[in-house]
Amino acid sequence: MTNRTDSQVALREIWGFGGLDDSIIEEVKLTGLEPILPSVYKTGVAAQATIAASGLSAAEIWNFRTGRSQDLSVDMKHAAIGFRSERYTEINGDRSRTFASSGISDDSSEVHGFYKCGDGGWLQIHGNYPAHKFGVIEAFDCEPTKKGVQDTLSTMTASDAEIYLTGKGLPAAMMRTLGEWAEHPQGQAVSALPLMEIEKIGDAKPLQFSDNPKRPLEGIKVLELTKVLAGPLMGRTLAEHGANVLWLNDPHLDVIDGLIMDMAKGKYPAHLDLDDTKDKSTFTELTKSADVFIQGYRPGSIASKGFSPYDMAEIRPGIVCVEISAFSHEGPWSDRRGFDSIVQTVSGIGREGGLAKGQDGMLHLPCQALDHGTGYLGAFGAMAGVLKQRHEGGSWRVRLSLAQTGHWLKSLGRLDAISAPDIKRSEISGYLSEVESPYGNISFTTPVAQLSDTPGYWSLPPSPFGSYQPRWQ
Repeated sequence: MTNRTDSQVALREIWGFGGLDDSIIEEVKLTGLEPILPSVYKTGVAAQATIAASGLSAAEIWNFRTGRSQDLSVDMKHAAIGFRSERYTEINGDRSRTFASSGISDDSSEVHGFYKCGDGGWLQIHGNYPAHKFGVIEAFDCEPTKKGVQDTLSTMTASDAEIYLTGKGLPAAMMRTLGEWAEHPQGQAVSALPLMEIEKIGDAKPLQFSDNPKRPLEGIKVLELTKVLAGPLMGRTLAEHGANVLWLNDPHLDVIDGLIMDMAKGKYPAHLDLDDTKDKSTFTELTKSADVFIQGYRPGSIASKGFSPYDMAEIRPGIVCVEISAFSHEGPWSDRRGFDSIVQTVSGIGREGGLAKGQDGMLHLPCQALDHGTGYLGAFGAMAGVLKQRHEGGSWRVRLSLAQTGHWLKSLGRLDAISAPDIKRSEISGYLSEVESPYGNISFTTPVAQLSDTPGYWSLPPSPFGSYQPRWQ
């Protein structure tokens, strides 16, 4: 079986969740072959298929609105580079402010990384954000260095350390094998779920698109409450096809400049605090005219503030609500914090990389494939939900998680070894563009899905949070 066929099969599987016309899948042009990145997992197939699904759903919305079809092509190398967009977003060549460099360094004051524990097991601590870093230091009551953390972990088992830190709400994970994850209650809960769910949660009349659009999602209003990669990428993808995306962030929360520079393109980043009475009222008013709501916080956290999908559907009948989480809405870890690398660590993906390299411990994927895959799947789900709403009415919920995407990635099959050379930085210039922004002149990866009639682009440069007021522009 060729890798191109792998991508077609994967795209067909994803497309099936939308319940949309599958006859158009064969017309999608998928170029390139695995291996494209150094991994035993088919990250190129995952990138190509998820990006194609989002592009194809945009094309379907365009066809619904105008009666005109268009061609779609996705190249695997471009898709792999797109799955590393945060790595390549720079200010005039200043890599010190990219997301990839944020909080990940050999500096002894940083605690983010892998640690060998007293029992020989491995633990990952995710410390990109100051609150997480200093939370670990406080929890261990140790000196604020890698050595301080290592000295403490040398007296603990990996399991005890995971239980202790996650009990304090901190993102940490014990390395597990594929078999250990398969036997774990959370691994079993995830394996019983589909890749994603798109379900009707309430009655509503079909909403109307605006007339004479120039872009597939023109006139579609998106409220976004997200923080790290998967959720922001979903909003960025909708903006790529013309949606009006209002990205809201609590001004009290930490942010990473490199992430904002990469993910704010095409959006209106604004401050809003749902714990503030006035801001909460503002959010309710914004919801009354929203078409899509994206939220990427732990299951239950936004609902506890009065904005569950059912609450949103009461405020705005016909809305499409998309929920992204780390470990899914099922199982004992459903409310646990997690990031792409954390999910790789616990689910055996990291250990498989280490084994393929013949090394103790973990080697993570060469891109944050769970984040990016989930983001593009979420964008596909949002657009499929909008189409369903316009066809048959109703309010809709889309649910997916990094863990479900990881389970799906493993289902795509394996490569024999880590054999592909990494993509050199000198090879990506043809996939970059640049724009003047409040941050300075920024270079960034171009949209991957190539639509013949409505090519994707971002109509706004990236801006910091607070650049806009929390209102529809």
